[in-house]
Amino acid sequence: MMTTKLYWNDSHLINFSATVEHFLDTDGGSFLILNQSAFYPEGGGQPCDTGYINSTKVMEVTMDDDGRIFHRLEGKADFKVGQDVSCSVDWPRRREMMQQHTGQHILSQAFFQLFGAETKGFRITDHSTEIDLTLEIHPDEIEQAIIRAEELANSVVFDNREVRVHEVTPEEAARLPLRKESFVADCIRVIEIADYDWSPCGGTHAKRTGEVGLIAVRSWERAKKMTRVHFVCGSRALRDYRMASKTAEAIALKFSVGREEAGTAVSRLLDENKRLSRRVRELAGLTAKVEAQQLIESVGVSNGRRILARIFDDRDFEELKLLAHRLVDGDGVVALLAAKEGEMARMVFARSADVEADMNALMKTACERLGGRGGGKPDFAQGGGSKTHELNSALDAAKALVMGMT
Repeated sequence: MMTTKLYWNDSHLINFSATVEHFLDTDGGSFLILNQSAFYPEGGGQPCDTGYINSTKVMEVTMDDDGRIFHRLEGKADFKVGQDVSCSVDWPRRREMMQQHTGQHILSQAFFQLFGAETKGFRITDHSTEIDLTLEIHPDEIEQAIIRAEELANSVVFDNREVRVHEVTPEEAARLPLRKESFVADCIRVIEIADYDWSPCGGTHAKRTGEVGLIAVRSWERAKKMTRVHFVCGSRALRDYRMASKTAEAIALKFSVGREEAGTAVSRLLDENKRLSRRVRELAGLTAKVEAQQLIESVGVSNGRRILARIFDDRDFEELKLLAHRLVDGDGVVALLAAKEGEMARMVFARSADVEADMNALMKTACERLGGRGGGKPDFAQGGGSKTHELNSALDAAKALVMGMT
């Protein structure tokens, strides 16, 4: 026997009594089936309700194909068939879900009215709500389209229009201006937003649009050949505003400017950072050239070759690679460089164009000692591993192999 859905006609009902019809104690947890329930079971893109049955917490609510609603309980519970129980739905969560779902109907209809964009997907996630739209306009125009849809949606919210629930037959539904088709074969539940939208839906909804509070689009992206819009409503919109405001105030404080000037200040800093980064790269190139010359002069020549093996402490890996390139700009040099970065050892092997030695093969052999991986080209290779205590022996072995080659 299917469970009577109390939330079906009254989404604001959160306290109710029921009778236990089945109690299942399985390895996956304890489950209750009641003769009636106001707990919304997960489905249609909307998460389930939570709350309490007597003093036992309801963790998850689902519905099977026969219309039975299963309430998964926290821990091991003790209920008996025929027992009368008192139930309460977590109201803040219910209200939040109602705001998101009703807000989705309003925003989806706004996109449909303005651009003919249908909603093909809907999900309420932990932090926002998503709709997938057939919004086929140029990417440069999407931002303005979203603003127009957002403004229309919020005007409907501020009008505080009535939201009505109808139960109709398929024949009656066919005569209604439904925004989307229903595939239910018997009784169809339709949500009407006065003078605005008709949509078949089994979720929980506000009684008036004013309960939605506010609809704020956070972002959009291309997904599955559609436009995915992320938005928040009501209490979520308030939390999102607080977080954004707090972040903006913190940034403004760092720059000693007003919040409205924070964006300009950040842009100024980024531009300055780009200039400084270019200058740092230029100086690093000059420094590497000087350091390379000093290192080359510090080693002797063996069979017309200079083999330079060095381990640096806390040397940036990009700087290490730059130094290796500068060392082998001239003739007759093999550079075997390494650095320790925390718990990892990093290596760069390079050779001049006139030296016949395979740095790729040499690097792979050295990395085996370090318990890591590496590779590259015959003239330049890089790699590393976690066995930092083997770094000296790995470099000594690589140097010996190069000396053998020469």
